[in-house]
Amino acid sequence: MIEPKCSRSAIRRIASGSIAAFALVGTLAAAAERPRVGLVLGGGGARGAAHIGVLEVLRENRIPVDCVAGTSMGGLVTGAFAAGLSPDEMLAAMGKADWRAMFNDNPPVEDLNPRIKYQSRRFIPGTEMGMTKDGVQALPSVVGGQKVKLFINQLVRSQYGEPQIENMPLPVSIVATDLVTGDKVVFREGSLTKAMRATMSVPGLMTPVKDGDRLLVDGGLVDNVPIDEVRKNCKADVVIAVNVGSPLMKAGEIGGILSVAGQMVNILTEQNVTRSLATLTASDIYIKPDLEGITAAEFGRYDETAKRGRAAAEALLPRLQALSVDETQYQAWLTAMTPVRGPLPVVDEVRIAGLKRVNPAYPDRYLKNYEGVPVDVDRLDKDIGLIFGDGEYDHVDFSLLSTRDRNILRVTPLEKEFGPDYLRFGFNLNSVSNGSSTFNMRVAYQKTLINSLGGEWLAGVQVGNEIGAFTEFYQPLDAERRFFFEPRLIYLRVPLDIYQNNNRVAEYRVDQTTLDLLAGINVGLWGPVAFGWTERYRNADLETGSPTFRSGGKGYGGFLAKMEFDQFDRLYNPTTGWAAYGNYFYAAGDGYDRAELDLRAAQSIGDYVFHGRIRGAGSLTGTLPFYDAVALGGFLNLSGFVRNQIIGDSLMYGNVRVEKVVGRLPAGLRGDMRVGVALEGGQVNGRYTETNLNGWQSSVTAYAGGETPLGMVYVGYGYAPNGMGNFYLFIGTP
Repeated sequence: MIEPKCSRSAIRRIASGSIAAFALVGTLAAAAERPRVGLVLGGGGARGAAHIGVLEVLRENRIPVDCVAGTSMGGLVTGAFAAGLSPDEMLAAMGKADWRAMFNDNPPVEDLNPRIKYQSRRFIPGTEMGMTKDGVQALPSVVGGQKVKLFINQLVRSQYGEPQIENMPLPVSIVATDLVTGDKVVFREGSLTKAMRATMSVPGLMTPVKDGDRLLVDGGLVDNVPIDEVRKNCKADVVIAVNVGSPLMKAGEIGGILSVAGQMVNILTEQNVTRSLATLTASDIYIKPDLEGITAAEFGRYDETAKRGRAAAEALLPRLQALSVDETQYQAWLTAMTPVRGPLPVVDEVRIAGLKRVNPAYPDRYLKNYEGVPVDVDRLDKDIGLIFGDGEYDHVDFSLLSTRDRNILRVTPLEKEFGPDYLRFGFNLNSVSNGSSTFNMRVAYQKTLINSLGGEWLAGVQVGNEIGAFTEFYQPLDAERRFFFEPRLIYLRVPLDIYQNNNRVAEYRVDQTTLDLLAGINVGLWGPVAFGWTERYRNADLETGSPTFRSGGKGYGGFLAKMEFDQFDRLYNPTTGWAAYGNYFYAAGDGYDRAELDLRAAQSIGDYVFHGRIRGAGSLTGTLPFYDAVALGGFLNLSGFVRNQIIGDSLMYGNVRVEKVVGRLPAGLRGDMRVGVALEGGQVNGRYTETNLNGWQSSVTAYAGGETPLGMVYVGYGYAPNGMGNFYLFIGTP
């Protein structure tokens, strides 16, 4: 006799399903003796946390539900409720979530791909435009929803397998809007996490979800309190409708284009809510929590919001208690609603699916050692974030597929539709009270995924006070893009002021052309180490003042090595982390070399951020010529002196800074506003300018500013006893 082959996990699933089925049969039999209850959870962004407080009251008073429908944040809570989460588990998930980071798709800056970090500092992140066969395309939204989807996966325990709506223990409806036709789209079957993500896609803020030919966004546009859905799904005798929608803004609150767009959405939402509420009957229960002062974006106030939802439900307790059942009936219903889960599935295989242009080995480098162990969802979320941080994808998701006796972890990176060629933009305004002020704009064309190893070409121009042009090719040498070859050609024309005794005595126009042929290795996520050959040409022409130095040109070349390690948590204005930048140049045939090491660190304690920096540069052999000298001066580089005021053969510099965080940008925008003070000291030896500044020079700087979507913004004043003092204003990318 041959016994049929059946895995233990399959037996457990069958047993669990049988128990739930028997419990559900008993529940349905009991339901025949009580009114059918349909629960409706409306949209309202962060205000939707009030639904959790309502669910607490329903559970405490043994009120079973026969079907549930939700929209937007109400759709998120609907999905969690249908998946068997208790109100306590929902609150715990809300508390664990980093809501500020949730609406910023990239991983922490210290975990960004070094190449992406390099590009993000040169060009304003989020301003790129896709170059496709259909023409130029702008970004589809502010936020892609990458972290939102991973949060949803964790919330409904997708590591046990992708939950399907039709397999939920009670009928579920989650409402979205077709952005193409304007039609209402109701998910009653299919992927639960996809439905939850689609209904939360606020137009313009979060990327729509593709579903065949449809582009799905927030269902609040067409049905923010979907009462008719529970009447259809379970023929509800009693509807419990919870409305947490945002009221219309007052005239004084409407100003900029964003507030106007927001008010338009609110108007559409309120119109369909009014129509839905008109269908309520005397036997239905309408709950509208008092959420005055809580906006749709204040996710951090989830606990307070839930308590307000609880208070609103308790105010209607006599009517709700009329729907209560005895303990036996309620426990039977609760058993049917609560999934029985065994141990986490063990992964037998990892598959990368859906790639057309990117070599699968590239994302696969983050997915090592998953086979043979249970799914670690926290690690998986982090690794998927690293894959997304490579900058090649619209989003990256995962699912666990069980086929026979094998569990397949399927990771699906969806490549950018508006790529792989882009236009990128950057700008900066640098104003100094006692020096030359500059304004520059930068635009570049970037072509990525030129070959299977991920080669890319970048070319652009800069116009303004410092004009330039550049072209560079970046060619990885292996599928994991660890090794690379990087030739580049850069031309830049910059003004150079010459100072003596704090007086500008001359101004030169300097033309610089650099050709680098470098090869290197990316040391994990720290950054690259590169070496190779460089050819340089410098030409200086006197514009105004005394001819302090001889005009003319000079060509020279030699060996170049450099490292750029960066583990700061912000692109420009870190709160924690460290960085180490170094380079060495040996001028072949010119009798000198040039070395530089720049070490930086930051650490935050509460709202205070402490910084330290040590920099040394100069010649180890011979003397640096004027055209390749080192310099001090400029903001946080001995701020009491203007940029490059003290030029010489070698330098030492250090500073300590203390900053106080005085404000943080809204959710989805990484950065904050600070006030700070810096104590600086520096010395330049073998000086070509400011020859009377012997010994160490000190400076103290006070400033305010921070990191914004446009780059760094700051104003400050630097004072040096032997300098002239400078007011600074900077906006943009370096």
